[in-house]
Amino acid sequence: MAGIPESMVAIDPDGKGGPEILLPVRRAVPVPGPGQVLIRVAAAGVNRPDVAQRNGAYPPPPGAPSILGLEVAGDVVALGEGTLPEMLGQAVCALVAGGGYAEYAVADAGLCLPVPNTLSMVEAASIPETLFTVWSNVFERAYAAEGDRLLVHGGTSGIGTMAILLARIFQVETIVTAGSDEKCAAARGLGATHAINYRTQDFVAEVARITDGRGVDIVLDMVGGDYLPRNLDCLAEDGRHVSIAVLGGAKAEIPIWKIMQKRLTLTGSTLRPRGIAFKAAVADEIASVVWPHVEEGRLKPVIDATFPLAQAADAHRRMDEDHIGKIVLIVGDDGG
Repeated sequence: MAGIPESMVAIDPDGKGGPEILLPVRRAVPVPGPGQVLIRVAAAGVNRPDVAQRNGAYPPPPGAPSILGLEVAGDVVALGEGTLPEMLGQAVCALVAGGGYAEYAVADAGLCLPVPNTLSMVEAASIPETLFTVWSNVFERAYAAEGDRLLVHGGTSGIGTMAILLARIFQVETIVTAGSDEKCAAARGLGATHAINYRTQDFVAEVARITDGRGVDIVLDMVGGDYLPRNLDCLAEDGRHVSIAVLGGAKAEIPIWKIMQKRLTLTGSTLRPRGIAFKAAVADEIASVVWPHVEEGRLKPVIDATFPLAQAADAHRRMDEDHIGKIVLIVGDDGG
């Protein structure tokens, strides 16, 4: 690959541990295979699964790089066999199964989206993981539609803020929970119809009050554990519950009769282990339905903080603080 170095700086910890293990190391620049492109990374998003991988709780799927990072933005600098020649030199953001915390990353061409002039590289890098997750779970698995009511836990997280932004565009009413009055105000500022401080209010009672006892059509849950039976109390008849993480516990006891009585649907998914064909199908739908809103400036991600790649440890520490929106690593000179 002419003009491309043989090695690069990356965050590829040997073993598991705290943020302090996220030190820059030298790794070989990856070579794109069939259907893949090589991206010179300008910025890379930081996500909860990165923290879980660092802790040893979320190993990369078979064939994925051990280098952390699930989303990037940058310029395509090399093409694998079978990719379109016009992609060379294009600015893209991409969902990757790993390898994002590095100067170069390989992505499947079908998982790349063009970066419009309405986004900076930092903003573009913060979109793929949350957009693919929210779209595939709320709008595909839970088939959200105009007029539905959606309850989102963690309303000011990366997932939560993306859910608010998408719901606003597609006229879905959003109720979120957050851990402070400041976060609740931020969520309402983004477009959430209601925000509940779960530290001072019972979210089940508040949802009942807000909906006049009807409940919500969809719950997007990242908590799990004892939240699950409480979420069922929040659902209206024919409601859909979507689990995407288990930050509060991997097991729950639920009343089966309530599922029968309300005709509820309980579902969930994980994105990273899914095959390329599934992710490419989601990307195609996002490109046709969502990306026009991005190109016209109606969907812009919320950025909490940025850090240089070498300070990935500080970025992970920020994840454990009261942040609002996405945290991004700036890798290239044009990351801003």
